[in-house]
Amino acid sequence: MNETLLRELVPAVIGVLVRRGADFASAEDAVQDALIRALQTWPAEPPRDPKAWLVAVAWRRFIDTARAEASRRDRELAVGAEPRPGPVSAADDTLWLYFVCAHPQLPASAAVALTLRAVGGLTTRQIARAYLVPEATMGQRISRAKRRIADLPLDQPGDLQTVLRVLYLVFNEGYGGHVDLVAEAIRLTRQLAALSSEPEVAGLLALMLLHHARRASRTGPDGRLVPLREQDRTLWDTTMIAEGVTILQSALARDRLGEYQAQAAIAALHADARSTAETDWVQIVEWYDELLRLTASPIVQLNRAVAVGAADGPQAGLAALAEVEPSLPRYTAAAAYLHESAGDLERAADLYAEAARTANSVPERDHLIREAARVRHLLS
Repeated sequence: MNETLLRELVPAVIGVLVRRGADFASAEDAVQDALIRALQTWPAEPPRDPKAWLVAVAWRRFIDTARAEASRRDRELAVGAEPRPGPVSAADDTLWLYFVCAHPQLPASAAVALTLRAVGGLTTRQIARAYLVPEATMGQRISRAKRRIADLPLDQPGDLQTVLRVLYLVFNEGYGGHVDLVAEAIRLTRQLAALSSEPEVAGLLALMLLHHARRASRTGPDGRLVPLREQDRTLWDTTMIAEGVTILQSALARDRLGEYQAQAAIAALHADARSTAETDWVQIVEWYDELLRLTASPIVQLNRAVAVGAADGPQAGLAALAEVEPSLPRYTAAAAYLHESAGDLERAADLYAEAARTANSVPERDHLIREAARVRHLLS
């Protein structure tokens, strides 16, 4: 069973149903039911045309539901009988569906969650983790969003900033291990960049390329996380880095700075350095200052504190960290790193162990456990 293929087909199948007359929420529900059927039947009887199979099953599911609900009688008359057999359009509706999910009637947070679920292929659990909320809470948010746009016209343009946020989160989810999601996010952002002169679109594309260029060095042969300071920089994709830098320079030249351009500038400075020691940390702190001005994000404030520690010394970094909310994810890991840099190894070991207990993933947890053990070994 090729689950990657299923994820890639979802936007196209939803698009077919919507264009045939289904409302978005019902189309998404019908496609999810079709995916369940596919997981049950494809291993034994794989179809010759997976997309056509999913469209046929999802459309029948939609028609059955429409006929079963009295409140949908008008829609049943509108959609009419089953369409005549024929080839399914090969049009790529994915980017269009991103804008559908970013409907003007939806709050940005609901639009992002809905798109990640319906188009990005992420589970409710993955989305909840990205938003740092319980899975049940995220499930309710997605359900409300689907209900809200169920009867709305889908020809209103969605919000570009919301679409960019969705693409950014899909990329981040892939950055944690789902390489196919990374490739899809980059592909769609390239499409959007070709259609838009907005510098933030180019900034996001540059950011994705600069991060993805380091993918081969982020994990060891055994799957262990490799922190930036220990990565083998000869494994970095220099062609992709050069493309990212060129795109970023063009975006910055338009003099309309946004958060993705600022993030890309930080990534470019890391990519340009031959080692951690040769990194221009002073300029990175300056870019974090710009980013903090643009976003007021506590995550940015946390990352800035680490950069300050590298630029001005660990004590300065700890002072900057003292201004950050301690309950923030990865706060304890950052504190551990800065205490280790300051020579307080006992405190650092305790903090690494504490951070491991609240890690967001198994690889991150294992990395922090190893860091705690390494520092304790230095004490012995």
